Amino acid sequence: MLSSAPSTNAVRGRVHSWETMGTVDGPGIRYVVFMQGCPLRCLYCHNPDCQAITGGQEHTVEEILQDILRYRSYLRHGGVTVSGGEPLMQPAFVAALLQECQRWGLHTALDTSGCASLEAAAMVIPYADLVLLDIKSGDPELYRTVTGGSLTPTVAIARYLAELGKPVWIRYVLVPGLTDQPHNIGAVADFVATLGNVLRVEVLPFHKMGEYKWMELGLDYRLKETPEPTPDQVRLAKQIFGDRQLPVT
Repeated sequence: MLSSAPSTNAVRGRVHSWETMGTVDGPGIRYVVFMQGCPLRCLYCHNPDCQAITGGQEHTVEEILQDILRYRSYLRHGGVTVSGGEPLMQPAFVAALLQECQRWGLHTALDTSGCASLEAAAMVIPYADLVLLDIKSGDPELYRTVTGGSLTPTVAIARYLAELGKPVWIRYVLVPGLTDQPHNIGAVADFVATLGNVLRVEVLPFHKMGEYKWMELGLDYRLKETPEPTPDQVRLAKQIFGDRQLPVT
């Protein structure tokens, strides 16, 4: 039986799925846990099946940890990322899982939209070695159009992370005709440039790999006719971040 703090056995969470060989959710090879539930309804969401908090399957921290430790030998050169959905909807479970991973010497990362209370974030952030923070838009009205939610919590959590000096990667999804306006990208870049704790900015080109899930769920996918961004559009977005002396990839 795996040795762990007694409290972790009592903490249960709803997990959508997990990936054992992730390469895009933090440094190195990652074990990625996708939590169930998200308060946002992003137009380009590629995991709409993660949105309902009632979905997924319930697991204890120890159940997930036991599987993670099966891959410990190669995770030493990567780590564990908790994503979603929105992990901060289940802060007690995520905090306990990341804490246990750290106890086993594994690098931990939290992938979040920042759409949560500071109280929820404060439960989890101490146990995340790195935070991947998705900023969907720099314009509050466009943010609401893109996500159905408010930009305010993300800004608050970004500032909180900066106050702590927590290492952060910023992620920005580039969607032609939606989030690709230079003034909107510039607003994100201007804000990020004030933080002082950002190690990387990732410009993520829009894709439709999750469109089939929308169809299967009977949801209206409003970006059916939206093309992927061209190399020039991606280059311009990266240049806007780079002009603020930000480390963009």
